[in-house]
Amino acid sequence: MSLALELMAAPSFHVFTVFAPFVCCALFLAVLVISGDGTDGADGGFYLGDRRLSPARAGLALFGSYMSAATLLGTPGLVALTGYDGMMIFLLGPVVSWIVIQFLIAEPYHSTGRFTVGDCLARRLNPRPVHAAAGLATLVICLLYLIPQLVGAGALAAPVLGLTGVAAERSMVAALGFVMILYVAIGGMRATTVVQLLKAGLLVGGGLLLAFGVLSEAGWNPGEVLHRAAVNSGAGDRFLNPGAAVGSDAVSRVDGLSLQLAIVLGAAGLPHLLMRISAVPTARAARGTVRWAALLTLAFCLLAAVIGLGAGALVGPARITRESPSGNTATFLLADQLGGTVLLTVISCVAFMTILAVVSGTTLAACAAVAHDLYQAAFRQGRAPESREVGFARIAAVLIGVIATALSMYAQDINVTTLVALAFAVAASTVLPALLYTLYWSGFTSRGACWTLYGGLVSSLTLWALSPGLSGSPTSLLPNSDFALFPLRYCGIASIPLGFLLGWLGSFLDHRQPDVRKFADLQHRVAVENSTGISRTGPGVARTTPGDPGSFFTAR
Repeated sequence: MSLALELMAAPSFHVFTVFAPFVCCALFLAVLVISGDGTDGADGGFYLGDRRLSPARAGLALFGSYMSAATLLGTPGLVALTGYDGMMIFLLGPVVSWIVIQFLIAEPYHSTGRFTVGDCLARRLNPRPVHAAAGLATLVICLLYLIPQLVGAGALAAPVLGLTGVAAERSMVAALGFVMILYVAIGGMRATTVVQLLKAGLLVGGGLLLAFGVLSEAGWNPGEVLHRAAVNSGAGDRFLNPGAAVGSDAVSRVDGLSLQLAIVLGAAGLPHLLMRISAVPTARAARGTVRWAALLTLAFCLLAAVIGLGAGALVGPARITRESPSGNTATFLLADQLGGTVLLTVISCVAFMTILAVVSGTTLAACAAVAHDLYQAAFRQGRAPESREVGFARIAAVLIGVIATALSMYAQDINVTTLVALAFAVAASTVLPALLYTLYWSGFTSRGACWTLYGGLVSSLTLWALSPGLSGSPTSLLPNSDFALFPLRYCGIASIPLGFLLGWLGSFLDHRQPDVRKFADLQHRVAVENSTGISRTGPGVARTTPGDPGSFFTAR
């Protein structure tokens, strides 16, 4: 019996006693957390909440924001189908990425930013052009990250509710998009934090449940899981060696390296993670937050490896690819194999919570980019009242939700990890070079920032548009077309160095000399906050106004 039929046969009691209460409670919490405090402005909590979470709770929320549908749905499927490559590329990369964030980004970004990436850049550069460039880059990255989450939601929710077909999946995508819009528009960061904390706990619990079930079936012998997965794969020992996912030829190996590079570096440029890092009181707390998130990511990636190998061992690649050629349903098939309808429904609801938590955080970052970077800083030059900015952010939540929902309806047949990898590549080609240059290079200029943000954005999207990821293969987004001129499916190995090069070249060719004093002030600001543990941007700090020396909107 297919997975869809298994789910259609599930008693409605199991579905609605988990799905319906969660959705209702989520919306209720969104109203409760915003009404309980009474503050509704940008500094009052819409963007960053009250900035009073402990590092442990903030780290749990950061982990909840980072673990997406790709990790829960796509990655175990790829591990089941490709073995070693799936584990090394899609599970080791996310763990290593936290090292970059911990040592290069977390503390200085918290000390110099306010709400968005544009605020950090504007600390020492010309605010209007860098806010505009950072806002556009953030918006594109968030949309690319939202689409695969909604794709996963459609593939999951339709069969859980007993519906089949493309129209049903698109209806579920539209429904989740509606819930996402309401959640962000009503609750902002406070509501997002609540659902991320809840999702993180349930995600770890669900992962443990599946992993223990796999080990129990194998007599608590991990070696037996590996052996059975390799035998069922049909590849034998090659399943546990490099090459199953990316191939053994030169182009395939470079493609795998490109993907690994994007995953490791891209997380440090994801706007919704940077926004979460800012939502703690001090730079020291930001460092502790990242440490907790890294430990939780490591633990869950180990569980995801067991889940993926267990799916290969107990379900088999043949059934996985029959249900979904990209492997997106492997986790659900394993749950059905281990615990039948009850466990399948529970894991499906955990996946739904995972998607809701990620899309709410990502949508909030996109709203901040539109309202704060593009509207407030670039268009109004800091003169709009804060209440109007937050109102504009709520309108942006509706527009972004509608756009992301519409786009995701045309990407139902590709592995969600592919689109997530594109978002990582764009982030690593745009935001990361701009941040590193701003924080560590005194010669960086506003022109350099615009060149790396716009140039990295255009180059990464162009290379992907000309790659087999979009056309030219059965697993492409457009399988019936073929205009793939770039040989690699993943563009990071070309677009990331180009983004750094453009930032250097733009600064080198800029006839205006960089303001060394502003760079020294930025370095001093970071050093003072790191040594004293006292935030200069946290709660209780007066809001700067246009024209003040400390304003983000003062012309540089």
